[in-house]
Amino acid sequence: MNNSKRWLYLGIGTLVLLFLGLIYAWSIFRDPFAAQFDTWTVSQMSMNFTISMTMFCLGGFFGGLAGKKLGVKVRVLISAALLFIGFFMVSTLDPADPSGSLMKLYIFYGCFGGFGVGFGYNAVLTSTNKWFPDKVGLASGILLMGFGLGGLALSGIVNTMIAAHDVFWAFRMLAFITAIVLAVGAVILKAPKESDLAGAGGSGETEVKQVHDYTPGEMLRTSRFWLFLFWAIFLNSAGLLVINSAANISMMYGGSAVLGMIVSLFNGAGRIVAGNNFDRMGRRMSTLLNGGFILIASVLLILGAMTSSLILVVIGLIFVGLGYGGTPTLSSAYVNVAFGPKNYPANFGIINFSLIPASLIGPNISAALVESSGDYTTSFYALLAFTVISFVLWVFLNGASKKSDNEGFR
Repeated sequence: MNNSKRWLYLGIGTLVLLFLGLIYAWSIFRDPFAAQFDTWTVSQMSMNFTISMTMFCLGGFFGGLAGKKLGVKVRVLISAALLFIGFFMVSTLDPADPSGSLMKLYIFYGCFGGFGVGFGYNAVLTSTNKWFPDKVGLASGILLMGFGLGGLALSGIVNTMIAAHDVFWAFRMLAFITAIVLAVGAVILKAPKESDLAGAGGSGETEVKQVHDYTPGEMLRTSRFWLFLFWAIFLNSAGLLVINSAANISMMYGGSAVLGMIVSLFNGAGRIVAGNNFDRMGRRMSTLLNGGFILIASVLLILGAMTSSLILVVIGLIFVGLGYGGTPTLSSAYVNVAFGPKNYPANFGIINFSLIPASLIGPNISAALVESSGDYTTSFYALLAFTVISFVLWVFLNGASKKSDNEGFR
């Protein structure tokens, strides 16, 4: 097997996902849009993020289904076209027509942008992972690190464009830049043929050949899929109880907004850590450690709130980032190994729906608790409660997994 070739594809795939990760950068655009449209409420602008995340999951699902007939190149080009249309049309919003512009924002950023990102995300992740049957966790972690850090890594460039001109000009430029990057990536990326994987070696290759390839329907009829799905929902919800307010939490205990960005950095690092742990330890221990990160975070944050210790709070935020970042990587690797690589694109698109309830549960519960208590202490207790529930689900998942040949070695 040509190892240099697969690492090239991994690097290009990570770069493409870095730009697709701009969908997470809505917070960068929110204030500039608020300055242009002073009648837009906070809830109206938050709805745009909810729409984009819902369409992201739908895009990932349909991108997986399309993988049976369309190659990675075509799917990434479709993603590029959707994002170009979405971002370019956002640049045509008119401050003189706030209600019409809000609807256009929902359609072109939320629907076109979210669906386009999900469509390309599935294509890049599932196709590139096929090059790494022996390191599926590490490959998923690196790719998802790029996706998770997209908003943070490109925020400086975006802010500079907005400051130099305005948010509309920035979206016009992003439409062209993103489309060009994705088009170049589409030209280079390819899925491996069976001959390309010859000599991959390692236990990973043997394990992939031995598993039963579940169709989406077969996967949905297994108890371990649902147990893992709810495990992911509770851990993602737990992370979102805190991660969306990291900067405010830091400032409440004497820190700066910059310290809150630590969560984003460790969110990226957590994806590689979780992927490496999955390859080395298997599903059982890697998911246990990932839940352990959130458990440690909840204890540190509660103690930090009780003692008003900024150090404990910051370390707690670091562990939140590690645990929250690791969950999507483990979801990707688990679906590949537990349900087989043949239908991985479609199956991964289904597990990705865990983000929808998590994006509704975590932020809404956190907002309600902060409004009622005036601080984040109750959110930290909720973080602990969600983590405990995830450990209960982990125990049941272990029992269900013992009955599966695919997970006998995990």
